[in-house]
Amino acid sequence: MPKESKGISLDGNGQPLWLTLELTYRCPLKCPWCNNPLDFKDYAQRELSTEEWKRVLREGRALGALQLGFSGGEPLQRDDLEELVAYADQLGYYTNLITSGIGLSEERMSALKNAGLKQVQLSLQSTKAELTDELVGARAHARKLEAARLIKAYGFPMVMNMPVGRQNIDDIDAMCEFASGLGVEYIEFANLQYYNWALVNRDELMPTLEQVRAAEATVNRWREKLDGSMTIYFVIPDYYEGRPKACMNGWGAIHLTIAPDGVAMPCQEARTIPGLEFESVRDKPLSWLWHESPLFRKYRGLDWLPEPCSSCSEKEKDFGGCRCQAFLLTGDASNTDPACSRSPHHHLVQEAVGSVTRPLRFRKPLYKRASSAVSTAFMED
Repeated sequence: MPKESKGISLDGNGQPLWLTLELTYRCPLKCPWCNNPLDFKDYAQRELSTEEWKRVLREGRALGALQLGFSGGEPLQRDDLEELVAYADQLGYYTNLITSGIGLSEERMSALKNAGLKQVQLSLQSTKAELTDELVGARAHARKLEAARLIKAYGFPMVMNMPVGRQNIDDIDAMCEFASGLGVEYIEFANLQYYNWALVNRDELMPTLEQVRAAEATVNRWREKLDGSMTIYFVIPDYYEGRPKACMNGWGAIHLTIAPDGVAMPCQEARTIPGLEFESVRDKPLSWLWHESPLFRKYRGLDWLPEPCSSCSEKEKDFGGCRCQAFLLTGDASNTDPACSRSPHHHLVQEAVGSVTRPLRFRKPLYKRASSAVSTAFMED
């Protein structure tokens, strides 16, 4: 489940409590904040087979993993999804499908229920069809609403996830009303984090501080109104917080992500950092990758922290922040996360925030997730 409370450190006792399988980077949508790599198309021919994924599931349970997320891309693009869910259920995982809802027919919903799926996280970008379709680059809104109806009709606990940016942040009030009426148990307003596609589009996606504060007030009003009948998560973007997020509860602490080609990572963005040695489950046992690989040991724990992190009283709360963000903004993943006001690189975040409200700035169209968009975006930058 998504977590909002700051300062909570979950100790996995050396175990990867959360296992995320990015089954594929294939997806029918073109979201301009997609966290998949910019070169996502290069992975299509290197996806793990059904039997290889099953071996990952066995090895993950042997390591102690309990929570399992089937993600992507769009995991429904895999024809073996139901088979993998059933196998994971037999192994004792609590299974969660993270989906756009595109491709979630009643036939597949029924099959997933019979396979033992425990929970569904559905993304919905807006209550307005025109805005949803514009943001995701496809006629998707009506299909998402049908998917939401199916999820509830089949009795699944449901997390409705709304990626929040400048374009849709003012729709939070209507989204709370919609989710409450549908009987959604959890709604997560996921203020965008700026990696990969979102970083390319950061200037256009980032809301103003005024928008964020107004949205926070709206969320608090709904929390009071609902009195716990629906859990609402709302995390203020760390660009505005002055302190970095406790990214993944620490590098290699409790989260383990497997990419479509079998590469094991401490988080789904780790490949943005050059110079690290990424190894696949095709070549090494999962236990070795988690416990012994140079990648997972690189930033694990607190001993590696630079100043001012190493002497900071909050280091056991935020673990120095995000390594991927540190690299993307400063060029060195070992630096203090620039989202922290104590970082010598904090001015980079302040400049990004300032550019959002710069008067008369040139507005650019969003670069949608598509193989043709990458070169265009960087040519214009």
